[in-house]
Amino acid sequence: MGKTIAEKIFDSHQVDAPYPGTTVLRLDAVFCHEITTPTAITDLMARGKDRVFDPAKVKAVIDHVSPAKDSKTAEQGKVLRDWAHRHDIKDFFDIGRNGVCHAIFPEQGFVRPGYTIIMGDSHTCTHGAFGAFAAGVGTTDLEVGILKGVCAFKPPKTMKFELVGKLPEGVYAKDIILFLIGKIGVNGATNMIMEFTGPVIDAMGMDSRMTVCNMAIEAGATCGICNPDATTVDYLWPFIKMDFASKKDALAAYAAIASDSDAQYEKVCKFDLSSLEPMATFDYRPDNVKPVRELAGATVDQVYIGSCTNGRIEDLRIAAAVLKGAKIHARVRGILSPATPQIYRQALDEGLIAIFMDAGFCVTNPTCGACLGMSNGVLAPKEVCASTTNRNFYGRMGKGGMVHLMSPATAAATALAGCITNSVLYKGGK
Repeated sequence: MGKTIAEKIFDSHQVDAPYPGTTVLRLDAVFCHEITTPTAITDLMARGKDRVFDPAKVKAVIDHVSPAKDSKTAEQGKVLRDWAHRHDIKDFFDIGRNGVCHAIFPEQGFVRPGYTIIMGDSHTCTHGAFGAFAAGVGTTDLEVGILKGVCAFKPPKTMKFELVGKLPEGVYAKDIILFLIGKIGVNGATNMIMEFTGPVIDAMGMDSRMTVCNMAIEAGATCGICNPDATTVDYLWPFIKMDFASKKDALAAYAAIASDSDAQYEKVCKFDLSSLEPMATFDYRPDNVKPVRELAGATVDQVYIGSCTNGRIEDLRIAAAVLKGAKIHARVRGILSPATPQIYRQALDEGLIAIFMDAGFCVTNPTCGACLGMSNGVLAPKEVCASTTNRNFYGRMGKGGMVHLMSPATAAATALAGCITNSVLYKGGK
């Protein structure tokens, strides 16, 4: 019987099975940021275990509040910064060189097919887009990972999502994952891995695949994952070309990791997305999803484009194409946060930043701040934000605020109209 990609990764990384239902995996990387890691650091120090299993496999970034907004966030940054320097962690991305963790780490080539990765951040599932097993963990697991380079998991159970058809105009990766979460619910994939396959995934670039995998956690999944292919190899080639004689050889090696045709799944869900519409959330759960047309006309106070979900260059291009030559509504605050300095620079070179600024957007440095209501775009009570982020919990972006999740195209059109609008139908002043 064949195996899924997750089962193959677990088999190749298992170092122990201390009791039934538990597998201890060797880790290829431990990712860290300044919000969750300082707690692990200070606890390890208190226990007399202030060390790391391998400085080359630990990657750290200050990204959630960047730059620090007050003494508390400055102290969190200092704990991470001092720790990185103390243990000679070379891949530490401080202010000015930093970016949103789930964008900058793949951008730097730290994620590879077949890898096992943990981080004290629920959206670590993003990295499954490369054919890796990547999971968010709590403080205790993060401490063990930092100290020993291992982490315990339940044996993998996988739900397969086969996505077929051709996406209509104005429909993007964000619409797909919102649609899927709406179909199965926030608990629909709890303790499972969501494997995304089919012609729709095959046609996606890595930016879109990361968007889809990023929100697997919102359906309860441990990880979202895509099988590696030529697109994966092309993205990673600058980082792996010393390991393979050719892209063909790299593809052959990664193909061996991919799920077998006769692999067994807990459940298989097949969707034809040929008639999918732009989607958005309402109320306060990620599975409260409707077509944008059913929410059209709902007013917003702020539009936010950025985050580990939709702050990559593809997202900026999509939004800029809608905004070009138009002005955002006078009632709306528009905020753009490119996810990394490299993306920011590329957007500058392509003239995208000028489009956003001409439209009336405030362009900020890379940061996660607005997404979790810490900085860079916090909402006042009863304010409403159209956002390309990943969670719409009550007060997520500010106490008493509401968030509508949507694609960059829909967010851009909404900024122009001052209310939720389909980007295909809205013509602005163009």
